[in-house]
Amino acid sequence: MIFGYDWEALIWIAVGFGGQGLFMMRFVVQWWSSEKERRVVVPVAFWYFSIAGGVVLTVYAVHRNDPVFIFGQGLGLIIYFRNLYLHYRGQGRGAAS
Repeated sequence: MIFGYDWEALIWIAVGFGGQGLFMMRFVVQWWSSEKERRVVVPVAFWYFSIAGGVVLTVYAVHRNDPVFIFGQGLGLIIYFRNLYLHYRGQGRGAAS
């Protein structure tokens, strides 16, 4: 027991923080890309970090049995996957024209 938590609780806390870290990285990647381009850029890595963080945080929310958190992250995942789909679909159209 550490800080009043058993090992299982500590592992789930680490999963939650890991998901939050992945989710935060999307902003770091977006900021870095925008700074390099000197304009606002949303790189494809932004969506991959969004999905990775969203999946881990949804699993954590399900474990915590938190319907508000589950709904928020679950809805976000739909949007992130859709944006990734639109990104790749748009690349195919650009290459064809």
